[in-house]
Amino acid sequence: MSEPDYFKNALRDFTYEAANGGAIRHLTDLGYTVKQIAQQLAFPASYNKVQQTVWEHLINKRIILTEEPGSGKLPEKSVFIQEHDKYGRTSFRKVPCSAEGSIPVYLKEKKFGGKNAYDLTIFLAEKCVENGEENSYVSCKFGFLEKDAAQLKILSDRQREFILGLPWEKKTVYYRLDGRMREIISKLYENGGYDGYLYFLTTEEKVQI
Repeated sequence: MSEPDYFKNALRDFTYEAANGGAIRHLTDLGYTVKQIAQQLAFPASYNKVQQTVWEHLINKRIILTEEPGSGKLPEKSVFIQEHDKYGRTSFRKVPCSAEGSIPVYLKEKKFGGKNAYDLTIFLAEKCVENGEENSYVSCKFGFLEKDAAQLKILSDRQREFILGLPWEKKTVYYRLDGRMREIISKLYENGGYDGYLYFLTTEEKVQI
C-alpha cells in the first residue's frame, strides 16, 4: 500500500470510529438489529461496515464465540495497541490476547430429554439461571443458510431481521443464550428447523437437541 493510500485509509477508519463506532456498539448492547442501527446513525455508513462493526463487538464481548465452548482452548479477545513509526506517526493495531483468569472447560455430553418446544423453552430458561447467560451458548450455522431458507421463514419478522443482519461466517459459531436467541432456537426447534448443541459452562454440560 502506498503512503497516500495508507494515510487515506487510516483517516477514513479514524473518522468512522469517531463518528459511529461508539454509537454502533451502544445500540448493539441495547439489542438493536443491524438494520435499525444503520437507520439510527447520525453519520451515514455502509451497511456492510455496520455489520462488521457489530460482529466484531459481539465477538469482543464474547456474545459470539468462534471456537467451541469446552474445546479446551483458552478464550481470546482483541485489544488495540498504540504504535509509533520512525517518523513519530501514531497508528493502532488490533491483536488477540487470552482472556485473563480463564481456564479450559471440558464438557460432559448428553441429549435433551424434552418432548416439545415448550419443554425446551423451560429447559433453556432454567439452565441460563443456573449457569448465567454469560456461560450459556448455542451452536449456530446460519452462515450456511440462504436468505429465503425455510428455517428462516419460520421466524418472526423481527427475529429474521436480526439473523439476516449479522455477517455469519460459513462455519459453526456459538452465540450466547440471551433471551432473543432462546426464543429463536425454541421457534426453530418447534418447527423442525434446528439441530445442534447447547453449552453450559458452569455445570459443564454439552446438550444435543
